[in-house]
Amino acid sequence: MSVLIVVESLFGNTMAVARAVATGLAGRGTEVTVLRCTDAPTDIPADVSLLLAGAPTHNSHLPSRSSRAQAAGKGAAQGDAPGLAEWIATLTPRRDLRVVTFDTTVGGAFAGSAAKAAAKLLRRRGFATPEQGPGFVVCGTPGPLRDGEEERARAWGEGLLSGVEAR
Repeated sequence: MSVLIVVESLFGNTMAVARAVATGLAGRGTEVTVLRCTDAPTDIPADVSLLLAGAPTHNSHLPSRSSRAQAAGKGAAQGDAPGLAEWIATLTPRRDLRVVTFDTTVGGAFAGSAAKAAAKLLRRRGFATPEQGPGFVVCGTPGPLRDGEEERARAWGEGLLSGVEAR
């Protein structure tokens, strides 16, 4: 089994979650590759049996060109590089592939979910049943992750293979 994790990360928090998830998966003997959207293939290799897609929540949705520019003004590294939404728009669908999304968020009742938005885009793109995974909480725009979130991400990664997912 091979897992591909594609992530958009502006301040490093979503990448930290992706790496923690990868650690959880690798602990189960799974081959895991973590790539930024800008480095991810648009044709998912046949040996990949699980695709995870993660992004930070911006304005209750996936990051956009304008929200990435705002984040760059606050010190984000990615700037105007294409993100998860743009990558999904170029992706060749595989109906047999399990796809699960996740996000980072500052939390709150009106935070929205990049994971929900990504799952919707993947469904529209032609993936059979993308699943909305959890959101991981950051403390303010630049972060860091809230205490315990990396451990929760690692446990979620372990659970992805057993069907018993930690939320």
